[in-house]
Amino acid sequence: MTEQPVLADIADGVMTITLNRPERLNAMSHALIAAMNDTLDRARDSADVRAVLITGTGRGFCAGADLSGRGPGDAGSDGRPDVGTAMDRLFNPMMRRIRALPKPVIAAVNGVAAGGGANLALAADIVIAARSARFDQAFVRISLIPDLGGTWFLPHTVGDARARALAMLGTSVPAEKAEQMGMIWQVVDDAALMDEARALAKRMAAGPTLSYAAIKRALNEAGTNSLDQQLDLERDLQRELGRSEDFKEGVGAFLAKRPAQFKGR
Repeated sequence: MTEQPVLADIADGVMTITLNRPERLNAMSHALIAAMNDTLDRARDSADVRAVLITGTGRGFCAGADLSGRGPGDAGSDGRPDVGTAMDRLFNPMMRRIRALPKPVIAAVNGVAAGGGANLALAADIVIAARSARFDQAFVRISLIPDLGGTWFLPHTVGDARARALAMLGTSVPAEKAEQMGMIWQVVDDAALMDEARALAKRMAAGPTLSYAAIKRALNEAGTNSLDQQLDLERDLQRELGRSEDFKEGVGAFLAKRPAQFKGR
């Protein structure tokens, strides 16, 4: 059995987070989720981390919650599983950390991303998938609903009609179809996946990370804001960014026709 459920290393401003339970297709145990939350906090707090790349060890990205043994829920007072407690304590805090992280998050999906694993991938800002990968909203097969944000991510990426069908039918979506549907950003050949994902993460780590953080905040709030509220938010974020060193550098580089050297300040 694997000792460390999550691996993390930092290079070139990129923290690569690897789900590391290959014998279970990286299914999410409570220990894995707790380690993910700790690792995401490290990524948030470290000045050495300017972008995050999430992937999985072995032949799968993540098979969802680990249903073996203890399963995804703690026992409630009546002895039956209380899945909601585990969601409150572990799963939902992880998703909130990813979406609120003031740094770009890229998911490199290698193989199956099923159930919560699919929605873990969709929580990333940019999703790149191997051609052999697939996205599987399998919850209905065990009489649950898409969680880890699935009922939010699906309609926002593929539209209401497709979201309802995917959730209710539990259909498996191959990577190329997921790209065509707008669920993910890009599909690449299996052998090229990690090279492409690392190159993108390295590029973003060298980019205007203050701008990325502001983009994430604006897009996160757009779903509930009115147009007037969104215009005000854009104004406030632009005011902050316009005072940054990176904005000065970006304008100077544009005028001088040279590559910008952003510092995240």
